[in-house]
Amino acid sequence: MRKIIAVAVPKGGAGKTTTAVNLAASLAVAEKKTLLIDFDPSGACSIYLGFDLAVHEGDIFDVFTFTKHISKVIHKTDLPNLDFIPTNISSMQKEERLARLTNNPYLFTNILNHEELLGYEFIIIDCPPYIKGLTTIALTAAKSILVPVRAGQISLIALKKMFEHIKWIKSGVNKNLAIEGILLTMYEPNTKAWTLTKEELQNKFGDYIFKTVIPKNVSMPESEFFGKPAVLFNATSKGSLAYLALAEEIISRYASKEETNSETKSGSKSEAKAEPTPQEPQNI
Repeated sequence: MRKIIAVAVPKGGAGKTTTAVNLAASLAVAEKKTLLIDFDPSGACSIYLGFDLAVHEGDIFDVFTFTKHISKVIHKTDLPNLDFIPTNISSMQKEERLARLTNNPYLFTNILNHEELLGYEFIIIDCPPYIKGLTTIALTAAKSILVPVRAGQISLIALKKMFEHIKWIKSGVNKNLAIEGILLTMYEPNTKAWTLTKEELQNKFGDYIFKTVIPKNVSMPESEFFGKPAVLFNATSKGSLAYLALAEEIISRYASKEETNSETKSGSKSEAKAEPTPQEPQNI
């Protein structure tokens, strides 16, 4: 079964695009056929991957407007198992048309059923730093959501706002949306800001926090500057290793779930305790 994960939080600077790009790249390194889709009108994923926005031969906007078939906007990357669909909303007219199109929350759900996308094991969607429009249609189509969080009270407020929106999504357009996890980004241990942030996260969202944390590491902005995922820029940096560990945590989680489902179907009972699977949002 395909894993469709939206990376979303209504706040800029939380490491959302960095996480989407580097998680997708790390899944590809783990030999999982992965598609990264850029839903951020700024085209941040394109910049991170070294694509020239001016010479894109088609993007997700072309698919939404039925200008091009989705097979014509899938681009290859430097990683054999990673493909990419960019976005390039380059004019006010495109922004206004996109706003009208995204009034339909199911706009992307139907597109995901195209045959060209069925062969991917993971589809990672980088959402814009706001809730309405593109983020809503991504969450309507996704199986789960990953929420990156950095230290600070503003980040915690954004996280609570995201959880409220998840509840709204589940109450109507996507009842099966699960929470993949909360990812701590730009993590600096033994700092007051992170001590306070972690304390509140543990109290209110403890069941959702990934074991893996992403440390603050110079290799991340450097790799972005050179248009490469961290794993291709410096595979042994702390940032690269952290995203590889995150990919492994997610892969292991789904493998455990699929093994449990297989054993249940065959009537056998497993003695081993499975890794936690993507969870349902609870009251907060």
